[in-house]
Amino acid sequence: MAENSDNSVSAEGLAEAASKAGKGGLPPVHLWNPAYCGEMDLEIRADGTWIHEGSPIGRPAMVRLFSTILKREDDRFFLVTPVEKVGIRVEDAPFLAVDADIAQGSVTFTTNVGDTVTAGPDHPIVVRGDAEVPRPYVHVRAGLEALIDRKTFYRLAAAAEPGPDGRTGIRSGDRFFALEP
Repeated sequence: MAENSDNSVSAEGLAEAASKAGKGGLPPVHLWNPAYCGEMDLEIRADGTWIHEGSPIGRPAMVRLFSTILKREDDRFFLVTPVEKVGIRVEDAPFLAVDADIAQGSVTFTTNVGDTVTAGPDHPIVVRGDAEVPRPYVHVRAGLEALIDRKTFYRLAAAAEPGPDGRTGIRSGDRFFALEP
């Protein structure tokens, strides 16, 4: 892996390793447990912006590539390759659900990095916060969530129905998901 003169891992070297590892789909990051190599000056903001060394990453393909090697361990986030693991900061959720296809009994979300997931047992919708400021999320993969953006949440709310527990929610994948905390 290429390192900068200050001994930090370079974004270009990490991207190159990720590109090689991810040929033909998502890399198997759940199988990788490389040595910890330090922190990278990379932050994923709550609005979905990826910031590297103080500047937004302007290339969507680079953000997508990094998103495929993102791994969560407890409350920490890392970019991993088969041989390296670097810590990054995540303000809220690493992804943002920016759209949803709402059909009878099925809600399929699209994230800001191009992932699509259908809410169900493997991809639950959870709402944290309180009634005044709800924070809705959908599980994307391996402990990584997407914050459901406001316009998409309003669309879910417009399609909502009363649930068995009296709370309003939506059905997808044979499950009922309350849209209230």
